[in-house]
Amino acid sequence: MYLLKISAYVFAFISFFCSTLSNAALLNIDPATVEAESWTILDTGSGQTIADYNSHSQRAPASLTKMMVAYITLKEIQAGHLTKNEIITATPVVNQVQWDESQMYLKPGEQISVDQLLAGLIVMSANDAAVTLASRISGSVPAFVARMNQEAQILGMKNTHFSNPAGVTMDDHFSSAHDLAILGSHLVRETPDYLHYSIQPSFSYNQRFHHATNLVLKTDPSVDGLKTGFTKAAGYNLALTAHRPTTIAELPDRRIIVVVMGSQSAAKRAEVAHRLLNLAYAYTRDEVALKDKQLIAELPVIKSALKMFKVETSKPVFITTSLYNNPAPINLQTFDLINSKVILTQGDLTQIIEPLQNTQTHMNVEVNENILTAPLAKVMQLATVHVYQNDQLIQTLKIEDNVHIEEANIFQRFFMWIKSLFSSAKDEVKIYPLS
Repeated sequence: MYLLKISAYVFAFISFFCSTLSNAALLNIDPATVEAESWTILDTGSGQTIADYNSHSQRAPASLTKMMVAYITLKEIQAGHLTKNEIITATPVVNQVQWDESQMYLKPGEQISVDQLLAGLIVMSANDAAVTLASRISGSVPAFVARMNQEAQILGMKNTHFSNPAGVTMDDHFSSAHDLAILGSHLVRETPDYLHYSIQPSFSYNQRFHHATNLVLKTDPSVDGLKTGFTKAAGYNLALTAHRPTTIAELPDRRIIVVVMGSQSAAKRAEVAHRLLNLAYAYTRDEVALKDKQLIAELPVIKSALKMFKVETSKPVFITTSLYNNPAPINLQTFDLINSKVILTQGDLTQIIEPLQNTQTHMNVEVNENILTAPLAKVMQLATVHVYQNDQLIQTLKIEDNVHIEEANIFQRFFMWIKSLFSSAKDEVKIYPLS
């Protein structure tokens, strides 16, 4: 969230929103070399899609569904409607879980804490934990499913419809790699306690011990989530995330999310997702596009004591840029995990593709309002910032604002009229160069 500063002469309450629209993919990865039916790589700092394939196609999410159950549960805890220590009595709803489904083997009347249910949900992928939390939060499973779909709509998950909280295969239960990456991004930003559970290598309940099925947790200490899923209809799915240090003071850690859907095995989904993750870290980076308190533009204001309305950031805005400088599509199999480099071999010749040290980017600002007339009290899209790398559009920042500007009072209008008698100059829009 960003704040637009205005003059102290005028009362104004301003909530500034900088939404992003992803444009060109930053890495051109040959999908034939990625052993999955659908996948995407998302940078959570910039909101940009680094690369994807079939990422908007509707597929069975399997237990990746449970990320939404955890998201809602943790939001309820944050809102004070629930606590992790609360003891819940399991209801007969747990009997809906079939014998061949992942479960904690809860019995009606059994008492269990919310904390244990969250661990069972995320680590064990327990379907009875999902329906128990659903019943506690919304009163019934159908009511909770309605809440799931409402949250999905709010988050912009346009190719998602939930029909159950556990991820059981149903014709009208679907999501997409893109949507699940969006959900994962909100999970780690808004409900970071989720990672406390998803990083756990194992969990036991009532003498039932379960190893986490996210195999990358065992090999990469930067990985701390998110969720695995499998059904015959879905294949092997994995939402994977990691956080690694950067050299940017404003963004000390960089988090990337990879969602892989429709792999052939648990080992293959882990291998593919980890390769995509490391490739993204090696050949892309985050940069500061707009600095803290950077002035973007000034808009003339009439009928107010305020002459010019300043569009100024109150936080840095980040973009993700490509560090890959080769025109050929990337063969994922040529990415060396040990050296984090793409290695091309042609006959006896071997070429190592080194990441770029410098990037060529520039930004264009389009102002959507040439003048603001007081009184004003509405949400307005004031400007659009287009970010280019090597003359290719890579990011679009839409700047919206809930603007409240009071009209000048009678005394202020009188002095404004007197001043206008001695000056014919008109204020014009000022756009400041962005570097």
